[in-house]
Amino acid sequence: MKDEGKPPTRKRGDTESLRERGPTSARWKRAVPGPKHTPGVPASPSPRVPASPSPPIHPSSFILHPSKRLGQNFLVSGGVVDRIINALSPHRDETIVEIGPGKGALTTRLVNEAGSVVAIEFDRLLGPALVEKYSSFANFTLVQGDALVTDFCDIIRPATQARVVANLPYNISTAILQRLIEQRSCITEMVLMLQREVVERITAAAGSPERGYLSVLVEAYCETEKLFDVAPGAFRPAPKVWSSVIRLRVRPAVRLETVNEALFRGIVSAGFAQKRKTILNNLRNAPEALQELIKRHGGASIVLCEAGIDLQRRAETLTLSEWSCFSRLLQ
Repeated sequence: MKDEGKPPTRKRGDTESLRERGPTSARWKRAVPGPKHTPGVPASPSPRVPASPSPPIHPSSFILHPSKRLGQNFLVSGGVVDRIINALSPHRDETIVEIGPGKGALTTRLVNEAGSVVAIEFDRLLGPALVEKYSSFANFTLVQGDALVTDFCDIIRPATQARVVANLPYNISTAILQRLIEQRSCITEMVLMLQREVVERITAAAGSPERGYLSVLVEAYCETEKLFDVAPGAFRPAPKVWSSVIRLRVRPAVRLETVNEALFRGIVSAGFAQKRKTILNNLRNAPEALQELIKRHGGASIVLCEAGIDLQRRAETLTLSEWSCFSRLLQ
């Protein structure tokens, strides 16, 4: 897990060139932000070692040290690895995408149990070591690039669907989660390690003080299940906070029924702009384009009344159906 702190310095879309080390080796290719690039078809996986409990992971297996700039905290607990893999339960006929493989704590189990593993690693220094470590696995592909701009549907081809597993950096976890939701047409499930605070916000129900924009966004697109907490000692270096593992299953049908999704996200974002203010005051201070749209429908107070929402309520008290109703009235 990656510790809190200064956000990593990234150049969006910064990628490595395509390299291949032979028909039976791990592959290395560039991240693709758009649909133009068609990756090579991975060969059939080599025979797998039977799954067994994971031993403790020793950071010395890689010479490279965690990067403070990138907020890296490598998972070293074999017990936590086992729990994550058991929760994911990889199948030999499916594709798994791993975001941020790091030193391969989860990757080693994945290449032995999944049909195809596509790992996305931003750190250029880790890429060569990962390719070397998994060179004997034809079912392993490394995408050297940024998960925030990667086209997930493209990198998993020829597969059309995949599940995602990740030990996400704290400082960009919300942004990556939003990216995964955007890519939900080819993602069916995510098992993610996040800061415990973030998981509490994601799972917060209407009326909870922890509820925020991310709570509503995830509820609209996914079914959520918190799995377990992870102590700081499971990482090297140890972060200052606890982590949690959560399962997100993408809903087969979005719970927004006839709502313009971009408008919906804009309204929810504006509604939570200042949590101590009422929904009415936040909407009156919304971005200019949204304010103009609301004014064309009579103003924030009129639209809220039409949606049956009390003007003095705060955003965290609204249910998903109330956000949806308000959004439909502005279409």
